[in-house]
Amino acid sequence: MAKGKDIHVVPKGPGKWQVKPEGGQPLSDHRTQQAAIDKGRPIARRNESELVIHRPDGEIRDADSHGHDPRKSKG
Repeated sequence: MAKGKDIHVVPKGPGKWQVKPEGGQPLSDHRTQQAAIDKGRPIARRNESELVIHRPDGEIRDADSHGHDPRKSKG
């Protein structure tokens, strides 16, 4: 997987979650959002990218930077 590609934790359906790279095919399916986050975080670290966590309705809930912070400010 290419470095810098954001990794998304997205809803797949009622009570199901997927980990997938931005614009790519799903990498894994999970029964809980936390399980998907736990799987996606090390992938984002390896890729030096963002882990983007979505809400059940698909909106972005949170994003964690792992080496590729698009913001110029410190912190």
